[in-house]
Amino acid sequence: MAIGDDATKTRIGLSGRNVNAMAGLAEDVLLKAGALQSAIFNSANFSSIATDAKGVIQIFNVGAERMLGYTAAEVTNKITPADISDPQELIAHAKALSVQLETTIMPGFEALVFKASRGIEDIYELTYIRKDGSRFPAVVSVTALRDALGTIIGYLLIGTDNTARKLVEAEQQKLDQRLRDQQFYTRSLIESNIDALMTTDPSGIITDVNKQMEALTGCSRDELIGAPFKDCFTDPERAEAAIKLVLSAKKVTDYELTARARDGRQTVVSYNATTFYDRSRTLQGVFAAARDVTERKRVEAELQQAKAAAEHASQAKSDFLASMSHEIRTPMNAIMGVADLLAKTDLSAVQEKYVQIFRRAGDNLLDLINDILDLSKVEASQLELERIGFSLKEKLEKVMEMVAPRAKEKGLTLVCEIGPDVPDDVVGDPTRLRQVLLNLLGNAIKFTQSGQVSLRAAPCHEPSSSILPLRFTFTVADTGIGIPGDKLDKVFERFTQADSSTTRRFGGSGLGLTISKRLVELMGGRIWAESEVGHGTAFAFTVPLEIWAANNRPAPVSIGTGPKLPLPALRILLADDSADNCTIMMAYLEHTPYRVEIAATGAIACEKFKEGDYDLVVMDWQMPVMDGLSATRAIRAWEQANDRPPTPIVALTASASKGDKEKCLAAGCTAFLTKPLKQEVLLQTITEQSLVVPHLSTRKAAKRI
Repeated sequence: MAIGDDATKTRIGLSGRNVNAMAGLAEDVLLKAGALQSAIFNSANFSSIATDAKGVIQIFNVGAERMLGYTAAEVTNKITPADISDPQELIAHAKALSVQLETTIMPGFEALVFKASRGIEDIYELTYIRKDGSRFPAVVSVTALRDALGTIIGYLLIGTDNTARKLVEAEQQKLDQRLRDQQFYTRSLIESNIDALMTTDPSGIITDVNKQMEALTGCSRDELIGAPFKDCFTDPERAEAAIKLVLSAKKVTDYELTARARDGRQTVVSYNATTFYDRSRTLQGVFAAARDVTERKRVEAELQQAKAAAEHASQAKSDFLASMSHEIRTPMNAIMGVADLLAKTDLSAVQEKYVQIFRRAGDNLLDLINDILDLSKVEASQLELERIGFSLKEKLEKVMEMVAPRAKEKGLTLVCEIGPDVPDDVVGDPTRLRQVLLNLLGNAIKFTQSGQVSLRAAPCHEPSSSILPLRFTFTVADTGIGIPGDKLDKVFERFTQADSSTTRRFGGSGLGLTISKRLVELMGGRIWAESEVGHGTAFAFTVPLEIWAANNRPAPVSIGTGPKLPLPALRILLADDSADNCTIMMAYLEHTPYRVEIAATGAIACEKFKEGDYDLVVMDWQMPVMDGLSATRAIRAWEQANDRPPTPIVALTASASKGDKEKCLAAGCTAFLTKPLKQEVLLQTITEQSLVVPHLSTRKAAKRI
């Protein structure tokens, strides 16, 4: 074929165009690759340093300039990368490589590129030193540059600033250290706790314990973790129930369990537990503490024994008080009764004077006995308050009547001032209120030589129609000798008077104010005193009293008022083992239409009652063999068995401890009196009993049937 042939020319033209196209494409690839390499090499985020085979810097990119503060012209063909590295780190790096590669490596540039020169990939951390002397951590990757024959012609060191990562690592190290410290602190708290501590998962499997738990069970921590909680106790079911209780109630306190150690030793523990959660409030399990309460149990047992002994001693004291009260009041009843009877006989002026001294001495002795017994009862919590309705104004007037003779003897003026807003009908304990007022008025009269003694009553606030308690203030003031300020606080102490000389001048035991204070506090009030020496003293106390609602007030029973009604001819059975008391009461009833028969014991009283036809029984409580309560129960049982209506039975006692009145009423008594008796009190009680029980004619008719 001829070269000039058209077809041939066409083919040659096409081939030329292909070659040119391919050459252009290659040139584009090279240009793009060069641009990419240039972009990477000149990136400001990396320091790219290229050296010759000896380590002298040949290329120093923009990133290197920014990180190190040098310009390329300042370092190119002048220094090696070792010159901008920490020399101490180079020495340490050379030593480490020498040991690792088992060859001697000199510190300097050789240490930086040794591994790369052997074809080993090398990335390490070092500290670069900037031109201004400041330092920063860097991560450096080293690559050996080779020609076509594989000969090393230089090295490329690409570095990144590691400051941020170092800061993060340093912060993380601090956090890790704080966490370790917190864990150590928490563990120390757990281990130093005196209780056996443990955690369990919700199913009751132990997840952690402290050393106290190890000591309690005799098992190691590794042995306990993963074991069921219930297996550590003598009663597994109760222990398992404790876990369930915590999960349901979120908390358990003082749940008693008995821990069992590996050697069989048992320890009673107080189990306290609560649930615990993670940050997302997901239940993780139970945190529990078991405290050895063996010592507490021992102390509790001792306290129980001590309490029993104290209660026994208190009971013995109560028994002694009751016995002493009976033994003292029985002869006192005779003394006071005979004095009253003697005063009603025809006496000469001298005899009447002696009898009055006799009666006053008896009254004083009886007051002292009552004060001592009342104080003992208050301290033994045996004094019981009544809660009955009464006329406050009438009670205050009677109190003033009782102290009037003593005030008259001394020429004192008595004043009773009852505020117009003081309600008349109230509910409370009139006997104890009267006792306090008599103590205060008696003291006022005793220590006042001239002038007046006053009693004032007023509510603390305006009364309302409510039956809720109102507080009333009662003030007893005198114009007597007064009390020094430094002695005022002591007047309520037992056996204490403001001045010991007053005991000799005026008499008294110093118990009256102590009793008054205790009674006022027992009634829910308080008492205080104000005084000025030479100008008198004012004692005041407040007590709560309820308003006695009109619809709760019983119809009044008039006794001793209006036209005198003839007394009914009652047949009375008197049961008392004291012959003197019987003599006194027979004398009290001598001029009445009452027919009295005596029974010396409770058993005799029962027999006489069954055989006789008695309208009323006066029964002494403290009688030997068969006491008054037993005799009363026997009489009531006989009446019920024989379909007889109840006969009034008046209980007599020389002492009245807490609950005694209730015991008597529960046994079947219809009234309750304490010795020594006054004639007026006995007669009034008999009259009241004849009015409030079924009418005598009805009862007698029932008996005849």
